[in-house]
Amino acid sequence: MTQRIIGPFSRVEGNLELRLQIKEDRVAEARVSSQMYRGFEQMLEGKKPIDALVITPRICGICSVSQSVAAARALADLTGAKPPPNGVLAANLVHACENLADLFTHFYLFFMPDFANPAYRNEAWYGRVAERFRAVSGSAAGDALSARAELLHLMGLLAGKWPHTLAIQPGGSTRSIDASERLRLLTVLRRFRAFLEKTTFGTSLESIVELSQQDQWHQLSEPETSDCGRFFALSRNLKLDQLGRGGNAFMSFGGHAFEGESLFAAGLYTDRWQPLEADAIAEDVSHSWMQASPPRHPREGATKPTGMDDNGYSWCKAPRLNGRVIEVGALARQSVNGNPLALDLLRSGGANVQSRILMRLWEMARLLLAMENWAELLVPGEPFFEAGLASPQDGEGVGMVEAARGSLGHWMRVRNGLIDRYQIIAPTTWNFSPRDADGQPGALEQALSNAPVRKQDDENPVAVQHIVRSFDPCMACTVH
Repeated sequence: MTQRIIGPFSRVEGNLELRLQIKEDRVAEARVSSQMYRGFEQMLEGKKPIDALVITPRICGICSVSQSVAAARALADLTGAKPPPNGVLAANLVHACENLADLFTHFYLFFMPDFANPAYRNEAWYGRVAERFRAVSGSAAGDALSARAELLHLMGLLAGKWPHTLAIQPGGSTRSIDASERLRLLTVLRRFRAFLEKTTFGTSLESIVELSQQDQWHQLSEPETSDCGRFFALSRNLKLDQLGRGGNAFMSFGGHAFEGESLFAAGLYTDRWQPLEADAIAEDVSHSWMQASPPRHPREGATKPTGMDDNGYSWCKAPRLNGRVIEVGALARQSVNGNPLALDLLRSGGANVQSRILMRLWEMARLLLAMENWAELLVPGEPFFEAGLASPQDGEGVGMVEAARGSLGHWMRVRNGLIDRYQIIAPTTWNFSPRDADGQPGALEQALSNAPVRKQDDENPVAVQHIVRSFDPCMACTVH
């Protein structure tokens, strides 16, 4: 048995370290460590509740809108604020734009560059793949960054700026648009649709969202005509459907609701859909660098850092649902949503590197179609914002949303007009949690078990990198 320490990881937001026990070229045991502490939950204590809209988006520059939406939902829950229809549509558009940009950025700039890793230099496909996907200098990087910049013009129109917009409020959106700006909005979406259909998928978005079996997608995407087809060819060659097998419990908080209907359902999926028991969430700190405490619901929990003592190995807590390890993200979201393609992927190979990436790609198509619909439904001239936010002296509020990486929750308690307690569980906290008091490894720790680590890889175990990046970690959000 040998030990290998990998970190800090490249192309990951924040500091991540892996400690791998290697036996016969396989990972026998993995420990995932978040190596940075920030303290946003403590900064919020003693502040006015409305200050959460300014402070929590600073947790992350990648998914700041998701933090804004969660904080606004918690405040709306606390105050009873109800945004008008235009406010709901505008918030949906801004949030979906960020999620879509996250999924798109992950595919082109974080995940695919690993196929240009020198560990693959002897593969027949290496030259043309490296030319396309090499980090920074590959042709895909320039194409993707230009398309992403075009998409983010939506943020200028509806959010004023990105990241860290203040447009999203409990009462709706402070940025209304007129008829000409709505037309510009639709033009932005149609230009991004053109890129996805020509370059990413090689087919229409409608064809992608109608898929119900992975074999249909294989037949639809040619490796020489689309980046999705190139991913399929690489996945088949490297057997990514057998790499990074996860557990069988998936959760989603649901999201993007409008007039009583949600684009994505909330719930738990194991071998069938079950309703979400939000009161069954508890955070375990037995292997975290936190003050000892029994597992507690975030409504009652606290964040009290200690130091890097012998019992812990991460600044990340270990959230569990009814004591179970949970995986979150696009595959989990679509499994809970009853998506036939996601369920087909789970039946054939479970959660693995390929199925996680495919559902991220599928969600790009679904989100853009939904955004086009929401933009059409906006009514210029009608209100986007309901003013008059109350300032309760006491109470509690919860904001539960889906960021691109998975389920994000904010729990706020107010006493005497000030925040008395604020607890946050981010998507990567679920996926990258350390062990709990029962010794259960977190979702990534389970997925890394038995991963191949070839001797010739030395300090460059590329299979391990594929598994880690299939979760698209954000360590800055994790340790907030």
